Amino acid sequence: MSATFDGTLTWIGHGTFLLETGGKRILIDGFVDSCPTTPEALKGAGLGALDAILVTHGHVDHVADVVSQQARTAATVAGMVELMGWFEAQGIDRAELVDFNKGGTIEIAGVRVTMTDAKHSSSTPDGAYAGEPAGFVIELANGFTIYHSGDTTVFGDMALIGELHEPDLAILCIGDHYTMGPKLAAKAIELLGVRHVLGGHYGTFPPLIGRPEGLRGMVAAHGVTVYELEPGGSIDASVFGGE
Repeated sequence: MSATFDGTLTWIGHGTFLLETGGKRILIDGFVDSCPTTPEALKGAGLGALDAILVTHGHVDHVADVVSQQARTAATVAGMVELMGWFEAQGIDRAELVDFNKGGTIEIAGVRVTMTDAKHSSSTPDGAYAGEPAGFVIELANGFTIYHSGDTTVFGDMALIGELHEPDLAILCIGDHYTMGPKLAAKAIELLGVRHVLGGHYGTFPPLIGRPEGLRGMVAAHGVTVYELEPGGSIDASVFGGE
């Protein structure tokens, strides 16, 4: 591990996570108030202040509450070019949007964010073209690096993400049906070369049958730790055992 995890990561529910680091609060995707598994205490203003919202793609289970949370907090919203154009059409001020594309790196809310590929589809709730889906590599100020896969299946270039960015922690979709499930996520872990994994995008709806224990059974023998949270639960530096 290149650095200590200097922050807290909370699973809001489904594919949405809240990263707190360096005094900043960064939401990854925006399915909050509309998500059936989000704890009531975290809905609306209960989510607290936000400095940035990173959005992986345009599907409703990732964008449903971005506009309302941005209006409440004045957070900067960042993501794919076309998707940011759609958010502007939904009423977010252009000055509060950062559009970029795959391979590009931005600095936002005290972290460096590089957009990566993801193999999925992407359109907005009203059917507009939202560009391609994406993942993010998030480098904290002290060098600790988190890879959030977005919605995806496994793909060979995850090996390049591992080689170029050496993530300390990967947040991977594991629910199956609409994304990869545990078997494919296990291959993603191998390609990434990551030893610490947090699952997401599971348990929200009946088809999403993948679970952390299934993934853990496939990778534990290789020295990989798969963390399991309930919506609203968090991990911080203490879970990494001082690495």
